[in-house]
Amino acid sequence: MPAHVPISAANAFHYAWGADSNPCDGWHLVRTPELSVILERMPPRASEVRHYHERARQFFFVLEGELTIEVAGEEFMLRSQQGIEVAPAAPHQVFNRSSQDARFLVISQPPSHGDRIKTETSEE
Repeated sequence: MPAHVPISAANAFHYAWGADSNPCDGWHLVRTPELSVILERMPPRASEVRHYHERARQFFFVLEGELTIEVAGEEFMLRSQQGIEVAPAAPHQVFNRSSQDARFLVISQPPSHGDRIKTETSEE
């Protein structure tokens, strides 16, 4: 999609991820070779697998709800309008331990697709 066209979840490329019984949603708001911006929705009790990226630096920013993110063994609770940066090679895992959906942005530079390495320990 050209950069000058307004984009939202209504017209962005959508995909589902996570457990079939409790799927999460993602919308690619920006998807270029240099930058990725994804809007994600994570339902209550959902999580992703623990992993790291060799090259991608990421920034998670909560728009609605609460999100717990474990980075290199330390947990952080993010609420609406809070974010955290995750450096390349830092193992991390995101959880929604609340009772409502969490909506957040994941900004990756360079894009993290194809750069995800699952770690051996993962709480799901």
